[in-house]
Amino acid sequence: MSGRSSRCLLLIMVVILALPLLSQNDLFGQQPDPAPRFQIFLPQNPPVPPRPVNPYPIPPAPVPFSLGFPQVSGAAETIFSGTVTRVERQAATSAQPVETVSITFHVENALRGASPGERLTISQWVGLWSSGQRYRVGERVLLFLYPKSKLGLTSCVGGQIGRFPVDRWGRVLLSAQHLSAFRTDPVLGGRSRVPFSDFALAVRRAGEEDKP
Repeated sequence: MSGRSSRCLLLIMVVILALPLLSQNDLFGQQPDPAPRFQIFLPQNPPVPPRPVNPYPIPPAPVPFSLGFPQVSGAAETIFSGTVTRVERQAATSAQPVETVSITFHVENALRGASPGERLTISQWVGLWSSGQRYRVGERVLLFLYPKSKLGLTSCVGGQIGRFPVDRWGRVLLSAQHLSAFRTDPVLGGRSRVPFSDFALAVRRAGEEDKP
């Protein structure tokens, strides 16, 4: 009797010890999943909005690395100094498919493509205005302007290189960029304020150097 009891007790202990090793699927007669599926959630970067595309790309004119005064003068169709009298933004039309800014000047001194006392209006692509090439009424400047494009637009030769402030005495002011670019010019080199007569001389000399 005691031997039978011992065997029963041993069998009960084996069953108890084996229970943790059985999965719930085994108990219900199901096959275990050999490859359990896990969902891994990775952080997502916020969507990047697309960059706006300019429907009328008009790249600025390339500026040569060594842009001297003869190159600036030779690339210009119009050279004059004057005062800004009006600035007006123009919406795009069927005839003019890009938005522009018109700037009107009272010409004081003319060297090429203009006449003293003339009321001269130029049109500039609004993208140049947005990038910083702006004018204000009452401002006095001397400009070297490219020939007009097919759309009738123009801009300063070499960007800011072709634009000079003019002070109340009519002297042309040269920035640090101008001084660096024109340092070898025999008339303008090293001068930050130049009388208009001397500046006109520099333009004439540059024209002679540009001739073949």
